[in-house]
Amino acid sequence: MPIYHKLGKIPPKRHTIFEKPGGGLYYEQLFGTVGFDGMSSLLYQINRPTMIQSSGESVDVSPKIAIAKNIHPRKLIGFDIPAKADYLESRTPLLVNTDIHIGLAAPQQSLRDYFYKNADADELLFIHRGTGTLRTLLGNIPFEYGDYLLIPRGMIYQIDFDTTDNRLLYAESFHPIYTPKRYRNWFGQLLEHSPFCERDYKLPRDLETHDEKGEFVLKVKKQGMLHTLTYTSHPFDVVGWDGYNFPYGFSIHNFEPITGRVHQPPPVHQTFETKAFVVCSFCPRLYDYHPQAIPAPYNHSNIDSDEMLYYVDGDFMSRNNIAAGHISLHPGGIPHGPHPGAYERSIGKQKTDELAVMIDTFKPLMITEAALRIDDGVYFQSWLE
Repeated sequence: MPIYHKLGKIPPKRHTIFEKPGGGLYYEQLFGTVGFDGMSSLLYQINRPTMIQSSGESVDVSPKIAIAKNIHPRKLIGFDIPAKADYLESRTPLLVNTDIHIGLAAPQQSLRDYFYKNADADELLFIHRGTGTLRTLLGNIPFEYGDYLLIPRGMIYQIDFDTTDNRLLYAESFHPIYTPKRYRNWFGQLLEHSPFCERDYKLPRDLETHDEKGEFVLKVKKQGMLHTLTYTSHPFDVVGWDGYNFPYGFSIHNFEPITGRVHQPPPVHQTFETKAFVVCSFCPRLYDYHPQAIPAPYNHSNIDSDEMLYYVDGDFMSRNNIAAGHISLHPGGIPHGPHPGAYERSIGKQKTDELAVMIDTFKPLMITEAALRIDDGVYFQSWLE
């Protein structure tokens, strides 16, 4: 994310002596992506971040694919994903390809017994139900309903929930996730026509610094395996850091919709991008104001992308029989559009209260076994008159 941020104590110059008050040196760690060419932050830690004491079991957590080549539109009943106590065990991959894994989670307990790191993918969490705090080695971010939490790959974190009723949409991206390029100037600042600005970001704060020795379990996801490592020092021992690579939050309620006289195409709702997919936020907004406008989206052919839409709240005007927590999948290769009656119903309407998250992937999505278990099985026929 092209915005500079810092927390805690740092020396005036990079890669120079930074002494502890009682003697000795703080240890510097460059936390960067895309080799030395991407976003990075410079961390200063009490202990070496390399002190592995032991290595435990490794578990295969690769998604179980049921349908590798899908052509059917599908509706998944997301709230049918069972709740589980453990945060990682509750995460259920549903739609996947080599660029992204999309899933749902319903964790009942906070992640406190161990620390977690995804070494392969940026993680984007969307909070549908629940409040709490994302705790990381670079600081903490309180979250609530409607928040996106972007966690860069390699970030060590825990997560605290205030209740047991939590529902998350998550995406693991094997490409860095950025704000859309067309919203930024050549320096990286968000432009005036962007539907959000830097003031809307929830940046890390309340840096936790633990000077503790012992046994600290870190679970690391890499290449479809969940590895268990035990370190001799607390992972949250950073006294200060600065840079551009860090977790942050953004509320979908702070997305300012772009509207027009006639129906606007889906890219106006774009919130995040990678070279392999985009994420869009459909928010409450005024409808098109041409006197003969048809507010419902026109039929359009998905030729080069699969469209996944996660329904959060409100009235989904282009769909029949859709409720909060449902997922629709419209695969590339065939057209889709409003359900029978929706096109006509939208005429004359002045606004919508819908809230939804869309992910459009440029490679086809495969259907997991878990997804088939919550598939209604008849959605592909729902356009019949």
